[in-house]
Amino acid sequence: MKNIFSEYKEFALKGNVLDMAIGIVIGGAFATIASSLVANIFAPIIGLLTSGADMADLFIVLKQGIIGGPYSTLEQANKDGAVTLSYGLFFNSLFSFLVVSWFAFLIVKSVNRIKKQELINELKKTKTCPHCYSKINIQATVCPQCTSKLNHT
Repeated sequence: MKNIFSEYKEFALKGNVLDMAIGIVIGGAFATIASSLVANIFAPIIGLLTSGADMADLFIVLKQGIIGGPYSTLEQANKDGAVTLSYGLFFNSLFSFLVVSWFAFLIVKSVNRIKKQELINELKKTKTCPHCYSKINIQATVCPQCTSKLNHT
């Protein structure tokens, strides 16, 4: 029994598992912010453009509830027990996904640009030994791997 716990500890404390857990937490917080952006910023603007219609209240009644319609909001239809096809909520979720994925794309693109620049800067600090082809410091006059004398270029 002790062995399984030590195996679990080894698994759980690996760097990539911790990185993934942190990414999930940050991703969840980011999704909450994006949902708020959609619900509190974009939805009212879309509502203004569509004569005050709330995207969340776009639905089709598949089966009337106890009292019956017409229902002006999805909440009224749900309270009456109506069966609805809530395509407005789907559009809100789809729009939230697009916002989250767009910002994620921009973040990844920025990080990749920074990493590429760091790699270029690192390559400028090294050169390849013409004898053993190992990477060495640009200022080296003797290769630390094969001890060949190097031309200072």
